[in-house]
Amino acid sequence: MRIHRLIAILLFIESRERVKARDLAEALETSLRTIRRDIATLCEAGIPITTTTGPHGGISLMEGYTTNIDHLHCDDVISLFLSGTGIRPDEHSEAGIKLKQALLKLEKTLPAPYAHDIRIAKERFYFDPTPWWQEKVSLPFLDVLRKSVWQSKKITVLYRKANGEASTRCLEPYGLVVKGMVWYLIGRCEKACDIRMFRCDRLIKVEISEESFAYPESFKLEDFWRKSSQSFKDSCDEAEYYPVRVKLPLKYGSCLSHYTVINQAKEGGYITATLNLYKPEYAKEDILELVGRAEVLNPPELREHVKTCLAHISALYI
Repeated sequence: MRIHRLIAILLFIESRERVKARDLAEALETSLRTIRRDIATLCEAGIPITTTTGPHGGISLMEGYTTNIDHLHCDDVISLFLSGTGIRPDEHSEAGIKLKQALLKLEKTLPAPYAHDIRIAKERFYFDPTPWWQEKVSLPFLDVLRKSVWQSKKITVLYRKANGEASTRCLEPYGLVVKGMVWYLIGRCEKACDIRMFRCDRLIKVEISEESFAYPESFKLEDFWRKSSQSFKDSCDEAEYYPVRVKLPLKYGSCLSHYTVINQAKEGGYITATLNLYKPEYAKEDILELVGRAEVLNPPELREHVKTCLAHISALYI
């Protein structure tokens, strides 16, 4: 929305005192023409913006004027930033209340001409975090986790694994990651002497300590998450690998688009292809969709399964 860009321009100018239009365009990933048009809009709205030319020139606010953004506290800024990145706290949590307060403070500082746009945005856009057919997962310790991550404080947690087994661990929380609707805590586990990943909805108890820890300079949360995610996907791929070799006429080649094809070759009017059907139980169901178009060559047990199914079908019409 344009209102977001206009607010960003104001904040950018006030934080830098003087800024080049080209720098604004690069920072906001837009064109110089758009920046100039936005500056004109701000001026028309009564914002005292001045522009000067030359090597030391640029865009600035008139001396003595302020947008009053400095009344926002550190917690307000962090709440706004996290919300902007999609990490929205629970509406009734302490962090959720702080976010609402920060938004109210920011709204009060906006020039009067923007009030209409804000009202329309509130009326016409709504964010519902609850997934269909299930209740939103309760995260009672989220505020404590956010505090421990931000202040680099050690925590002691009672954590339940996927198999139901629970154990107490002392952690150095490095960061929080949200994937879809699931929150993950990334931190160093003292017992394992390694950095691990924990699902926040499996935390039974969390206690924050007064003891601080040194955040490792070499650790990058995004890099760790990307590597862990890829490792998880690779392990799933390895666990769900069941190659099936089939042969079918060229005219039925389009049927293969519904499957994961590992390799294929064309010869004499036929296609011989190897498909990944992931697991034997999946293959027994999925392969029947190809019956009548393709011959199963391998594995032998799947070929026998097709024979048995065809014999049963044939018996029905005798």
